[in-house]
Amino acid sequence: MTYFDLQVNGYGGTDFCSDHMTAEEFHSACESLAADGIESFLATIITDSVDALVGKLERMVEFRDEDPLIKKMVRGFHVEGPFISPLEGYVGAHPASEVCPANVEDAKRLIDAGNGLVRLITLAPEYDEGAATTRFIAEQGITVSAGHCDPSMQTLERAIDAGLSMVTHLGNGCPVTVNRHENFIQRALSLSDRLWLCFIPDGAHVPFFALNNYLKIAGLERTIMTTDAIMAAGLGPGTYELSGAPVEIDEHGVARRPGSPNLAGSTIRGHEVARNLRSHLGMNDSEIDLVFRANPLKALGLE
Repeated sequence: MTYFDLQVNGYGGTDFCSDHMTAEEFHSACESLAADGIESFLATIITDSVDALVGKLERMVEFRDEDPLIKKMVRGFHVEGPFISPLEGYVGAHPASEVCPANVEDAKRLIDAGNGLVRLITLAPEYDEGAATTRFIAEQGITVSAGHCDPSMQTLERAIDAGLSMVTHLGNGCPVTVNRHENFIQRALSLSDRLWLCFIPDGAHVPFFALNNYLKIAGLERTIMTTDAIMAAGLGPGTYELSGAPVEIDEHGVARRPGSPNLAGSTIRGHEVARNLRSHLGMNDSEIDLVFRANPLKALGLE
């Protein structure tokens, strides 16, 4: 079985968020992803200055145009930020200094830089005044996802009405400790009939017993699994980079910024996602295919 992953920040020593990634490194990452069961994916970049993000997108477009393997495997791009919450905890591993409110002008620059390949944009609905940017992005046929955010129920519903249709790695992109009832996780779960809910099934981002509870509410028909892999995937413990800043990987493969309790992407690989879903959640092959291939393709309009 092979899978589709809508959030891959890097792999096997290559950081897609780097200003210095080479075509050879991009190709190598694609080879490693294919070897680990990923048929295709969205190359993901996280918060940086808009100018820097434009440059990264343009460079990946160029590499993809010139390399048949990259073209085959990279179905498009996921831009996670810079339109997210700057608040501690919610900002996660993103650089708060580069976060900015959502706006149509910058969104258009990012979309244009992707040359028709930006498939997914993650933003914070509470930093999108009147949901204007969400509406604009959705009107371009691009999926809009809520992530690294804490919108009120009213704001989240307004964003959905404007075209938002997904939640990025639910249960993460928020403080380690939140209000037990009044929090974004509960709000998103309550609207799961209107949203695609994405999860990282590595046991660290969401404990498997909690993930099982979430799936009972959302149902597999609205569920998407992703690795949220970073360059350290497949490399073992050590210090690596995510968008130019250090990330420490412990002996369990858990990634964090040095000194921070918040997670910074994951090191789980495609075949390990399938293994975890089978062994910890009791899914069969058809259910794994649904949440780790069919659903994300459907959510992005790529089926």
